[in-house]
Amino acid sequence: MPSRSTAATLAVVGARIRTGDPARPWATAAAVRDGVFTVVGDDDRVRSACDAATRVVDGRGMHLVPGLVDAHCHPLWGSRAARDADLSGARDLDEARGVLAAIAAGRAPGEWIIGHGLRRGWFGDDPRADAVDDAVGGRPAFLTFRDGHGALATRAALAAAGITGAETFGDASRVVCDAGGRPTGELREPSAMEAVRTAFPQQTPQERRLRYLRTLRDMAAMGITGAHVMDDHPNDVGDLEAMDAAGQLPVRLLLHIWMKPEMDDPAIADAVARAGHPGGARWRSGAAKFFLDGVVGSGTAWLSAPDALGEGTHPFWPDPDRYRRAVAHAAAAGVGCTTHAIGDRAIDVALEAYAAAPPAAVAGRTARHRIEHAELLDPRHLPRFSAHGVVASMQPLHCEGVREDGTDAWSRRLGTPRNRWGWPVRDLMDAGAVIALGSDWPVTPADPRIGLAWARLRRRPGGADPPYRPDQAMTAEQALAGYTAGAAWAAGEEHVSGRVAEGMRADLTGFAADPVELPADELPALPVLLTVSGGEVTHGGG
Repeated sequence: MPSRSTAATLAVVGARIRTGDPARPWATAAAVRDGVFTVVGDDDRVRSACDAATRVVDGRGMHLVPGLVDAHCHPLWGSRAARDADLSGARDLDEARGVLAAIAAGRAPGEWIIGHGLRRGWFGDDPRADAVDDAVGGRPAFLTFRDGHGALATRAALAAAGITGAETFGDASRVVCDAGGRPTGELREPSAMEAVRTAFPQQTPQERRLRYLRTLRDMAAMGITGAHVMDDHPNDVGDLEAMDAAGQLPVRLLLHIWMKPEMDDPAIADAVARAGHPGGARWRSGAAKFFLDGVVGSGTAWLSAPDALGEGTHPFWPDPDRYRRAVAHAAAAGVGCTTHAIGDRAIDVALEAYAAAPPAAVAGRTARHRIEHAELLDPRHLPRFSAHGVVASMQPLHCEGVREDGTDAWSRRLGTPRNRWGWPVRDLMDAGAVIALGSDWPVTPADPRIGLAWARLRRRPGGADPPYRPDQAMTAEQALAGYTAGAAWAAGEEHVSGRVAEGMRADLTGFAADPVELPADELPALPVLLTVSGGEVTHGGG
């Protein structure tokens, strides 16, 4: 029996482990000490590494895989955005209005209602807050669209923020106005949204952190062991430090620091310095987040030619050359760059910037440059991802609502043949690109079982609708790699995570069946039996 100084603190035995390690693809047991796997193999070998103080989890009936990582999500912003009303489950505008009316009935006059989950399709091409104003009883309300790139603010909310007409911002954000110059209530992109958020009643740090903890616990119960957080708020670092110190981070977090076009050079330098923050036990920084465009639905994706409504011709950064210089500055400082680029022109410029920038390395890790969403590619983009070592960070559910027959709003806006080039993940893989998969929660559900199913099906699990471009579906092994090895590669952590192997960080997700062998339509209902993040059991385990 090993001495107490070397014995495992946690062991799982009797399981079926798909390790993701080519040197040992399968195992039945694993032992953990100091947050890393010390032994991976058969039950007898692992039991020999235990003593009476080791916590031994009976893995019979468990099918374990490397810990799943959501490579793109917003657990902090998302927890704040839907603090009163989550409208993502509403089937239409009438149902959403009913949810809002029920909340308003219990609120005092003048009290704010803050929600998330509106769908642009409910409003046609001209979203207006008048459509919800009576449902909230004329109260100030701020309701974010599900894509996160716009919101509706009622008349009372605009008045509270002092917005009476068009506003000027340092980026491509916009307060939409009618022909008479009066705001319609639609706010496009972050700066316009923030102009109203400043009027919100503020939450206490304790209230914020409790919401974050609930969200992260929910994610752990879904089998998520880590997340790449695309949020950046002045309170985030302080909140994460406090939660980490209190042992309240059940999911390991990689925080991205936003680089904004209105920042002057000293502000960019300060943001780059913050992006190099070493973090704490269960969170760190190390990445900079840029936005080159918005989304197709609002006409803010940056396209090589206008969409059917004549929109999509402007970048989020008014000066793309300054974006390129900021990328080069961050990379030279050892910070990996992450760029939101949905339109084909935005992807062009991001790839150009990465090709010209030096490789980034921080704390002995290669900090990979990434393109988030990579939604609308041109065939000429495909080899450039691999040639420049750029990760394609994609979200399987983003093609939800896109119809194979091209009759949906996204397809109509883009027109043929552009609408046949959405989310070409298999083409990217065939061209040698590394794919990291995530949810973009709260834009789509955080549950990786749903994401794994969509990656394989390109349609709703259990649904009868034809898949959108089924030739781009991932295999079961590829989808799992997107949530494990691909996410590790994107974070520059392929030497410490993404596999169940000795010396690697002890992250495990345990299911009641093998998620690779299970039919994709059955994945959303697959029970999660165990989640281990950095050697800590965060869900299940008996």
